[in-house]
Amino acid sequence: MPDGEERKRDQPDAPVPQDAQVQQDPEESDAARRRRRAQFLRELHEAKALRDRVQPRRARAARMRQAMRMRTFRW
Repeated sequence: MPDGEERKRDQPDAPVPQDAQVQQDPEESDAARRRRRAQFLRELHEAKALRDRVQPRRARAARMRQAMRMRTFRW
């Protein structure tokens, strides 16, 4: 194996500079952060729904645990 390939494999990828985000004003970066967060939460909800569909027994057990938690919660 050539030395160049070995060095590439051993070194982690360098982070990509994000100059565009640095130059934006705080309101735009805040809006971008909210958009990214909303997208993440949508994907998370979709993944949980998929998991519930493909593992119904586990989903039922989780619902039962949540119901028990709600019944034993003291206001």
